[in-house]
Amino acid sequence: MRLLVTGATGFLGRQLLRAADHEVVPAYHSQTVPGGVKLDVRRRDEVRAVIRDVRPDGIIHTAYKQDDWATTTDGAVNVALAAGGARLVFVSSDTVFGPRAAAFEEHELPCPTTPYGAAKAAAETAIQAILPKAVIARTSLIIGSDGLSEEELRVRRLAAGEPGAFYTANIRCPVHVADLAAALLELLTSDVAGVAHVAGPEALSRLELGRRIAIRDGLDPEALPSVPGAPSDIRLDSRRTQELLHTRLRPATEFLSPASRLSR
Repeated sequence: MRLLVTGATGFLGRQLLRAADHEVVPAYHSQTVPGGVKLDVRRRDEVRAVIRDVRPDGIIHTAYKQDDWATTTDGAVNVALAAGGARLVFVSSDTVFGPRAAAFEEHELPCPTTPYGAAKAAAETAIQAILPKAVIARTSLIIGSDGLSEEELRVRRLAAGEPGAFYTANIRCPVHVADLAAALLELLTSDVAGVAHVAGPEALSRLELGRRIAIRDGLDPEALPSVPGAPSDIRLDSRRTQELLHTRLRPATEFLSPASRLSR
C-alpha cells in the first residue's frame, strides 16, 4: 500500500512513519521530512495536487492546529474531497464531547464545549458525508516513551519549577503513541467504517497522569503543583473497537510503570 501521512512531523505522525509497513509518503507543512512532500492542508488546490501526484492507496490524516479552524476543519474537508478512491483514516479527539460522568460510546453524537472540539466535530460530520467508508478515529491524550509528548514535556517543566499546575478534575483516557499508531494502521487496512474509539482503557486525572510520568522518569511526583480546575471528565469507551483490533490498547498504569522506563 502507498500511504500518505499528513502532519508527519507531529508526535503521532513521526510514530506512524516508524511503524508503518507500507510505502509511506510523509506530508509536512514547515519542517522538512526526507522523502516527504510539502502540504498546506488549508489550500484545497494544493491538497488536490499533492494527492494527485502521490496517488496514495491510503491516507492517515493527523494534521491539526488547536486554535485554527482552517487547519483543523477545512484542512480535513480538503483531504476528504481530494481523497478519491484512497482509504481515509481521520484522527479525531475526545474533545468532540463535553464532560459527564459516564464514558462515551462510538454511536453517540458530538456535543463539544470548546472551539477545538467544535472544529473536530465539524470535520467528523463533513468527512462522514463525503466519504461514508472513512474511519473517524477518536483518541485522547497521547503519551510516549521518549519524553516528547506534550504531557511529558509539561511534567518536566513543572517539576523544574516553571509556572503552571495540573488539574485534578480534568479526566481523560491516555493512550500510548505506539499503541495508537498500530491501531490506526490496523484500521487503515480493515473494513471498519465510521467512528472508532482508540483510547486507553483507564481514566486518569491530569494530575494522576503527571505523577505517573514523574515516577517513571525518576522525578518527584509531589513536586507537581495542582489545582482542581473546571470539571472536565471526558472518557472514551474503546471496548468495541478493541474487540476488532489485534493491537492491545494498554492502560496508562502499565505503560507508565517504573519497569517501562527500563525497557525504553
